[in-house]
Amino acid sequence: MSRHPAKTPPPPLNAERMRGLALHYVGKYATSQAKLASYLRRKINERGWDDASGPDVDALTERLCELGYINDAQFAEARSRTLVRRGFGKRRLDDDLRAAGIAEQDRVNAREEADRSRFAAAENFARRKRIGPFAKEAAPPEKRQKQLRAFLRAGHAFDLAKRFVYADPEEVIEGL
Repeated sequence: MSRHPAKTPPPPLNAERMRGLALHYVGKYATSQAKLASYLRRKINERGWDDASGPDVDALTERLCELGYINDAQFAEARSRTLVRRGFGKRRLDDDLRAAGIAEQDRVNAREEADRSRFAAAENFARRKRIGPFAKEAAPPEKRQKQLRAFLRAGHAFDLAKRFVYADPEEVIEGL
């Protein structure tokens, strides 16, 4: 027998509760319109719907976009800066934005930012993983192949990845 009483399940959602849930979510997390809609649909499936009219998730997310609580283009640009700092390349950014449901027209500035920062992203990745110029000693050929594959999985172009992987420790690599 448990000492704690069973929690009562949260009440089913209605339009007002869904709006409150959406506002709480956008206040707490940087999100895209598609991610918020997915979250709200999941909550409706978990808790049920209590209103006579059906849930209109799309109308609510569009309204939050109109009010400026959600901006997919700004989300994409912020995500681009974050991924560059973490050392990920343009291809990884595209995958991430596609998964977040960002429309093609909202990805343009983020892609441009990734293009401008591609050397810095590769350098950040090499530094974080201690590859090439940031390694203590030169890696053997089989380890360099693994490092090259890691660079490619991180979304970097082959030529740029190769420059870092095959660089000697403490070698200075010039930017693009």
